[in-house]
Amino acid sequence: MSDRFTVGDIIRLKKKHPCGNSHWEILRVGADFRLKCMGCQHQVMVPRKLVEKNLRELIKAERNAGPDEEDKDVH
Repeated sequence: MSDRFTVGDIIRLKKKHPCGNSHWEILRVGADFRLKCMGCQHQVMVPRKLVEKNLRELIKAERNAGPDEEDKDVH
């Protein structure tokens, strides 16, 4: 199973949601995905196969790697 999808990622699918938006946030990853429409916040469960077939773009969520070195006050 591919691990390129993670919770919090934003994906763009081929077809638009009825609200007019085509961007979705991934809430659950597995055999089925739980997706939340970024326009109207509607949530749906979609089989993994359909998500992989209809994917246009994968936008990775920002991951916090820790505090930046610039923020530390070193004397």
